[in-house]
Amino acid sequence: MDDNRRPIKARSSGWAKRITDTLVKKDVSPNQISVASIGFALAGALALIIDNGVLGSICCAVGIQLRLLCNLLDGMVAIEGGKKSDIGSLYNEFPDRIADSVLIVGLGYAIGYADLGWFAALAAALTAYVRVFGGSIGLKQSFMGPMAKQHRMALMTAGVLLNAVEVVVYATHYLLLLTLVVIAIGSAATCATRTLAISRQLKEAGHVDQ
Repeated sequence: MDDNRRPIKARSSGWAKRITDTLVKKDVSPNQISVASIGFALAGALALIIDNGVLGSICCAVGIQLRLLCNLLDGMVAIEGGKKSDIGSLYNEFPDRIADSVLIVGLGYAIGYADLGWFAALAAALTAYVRVFGGSIGLKQSFMGPMAKQHRMALMTAGVLLNAVEVVVYATHYLLLLTLVVIAIGSAATCATRTLAISRQLKEAGHVDQ
């Protein structure tokens, strides 16, 4: 497996392979799937902004999962389906960053903490920057947490679903605020852990060269 490819267990599942085969047969490109992930993320974020209650929370959770499904399938169609393109690397990264930011910023606006949402989105984007920077200087890209993309999206999914219960029982949104705070702090911590990992790899490489 490509060392710079995010490890995802679902790639080996039968359902993922079947969907991939169907998309390949229908001549759907991985780049189209990547762009579709932005659409699902935007739909989920708008649903939560418009209605931060039960319906909006459920729609947002669905949007997040469909976005993640696109993130899984674009790589599978490209690699396993043999549909890699010359600009595939661009589509593999840029839509991911946009989708992430849209959802996290949307969460901030939905609960009246837009500034915190923008900060969390920036921290999340920087985790990818640090990862890709490591790859750009010849190191193995690090997908470690504590708040990598899959962790952010799992946390946000849990947060919006629990919000659907909280808003009915208490008419509050404390869990959504907690979700946003954890994403912000966890993403900043992830930037630190990945930077330290790059530093260790560089020191080890220097020691070997000597």
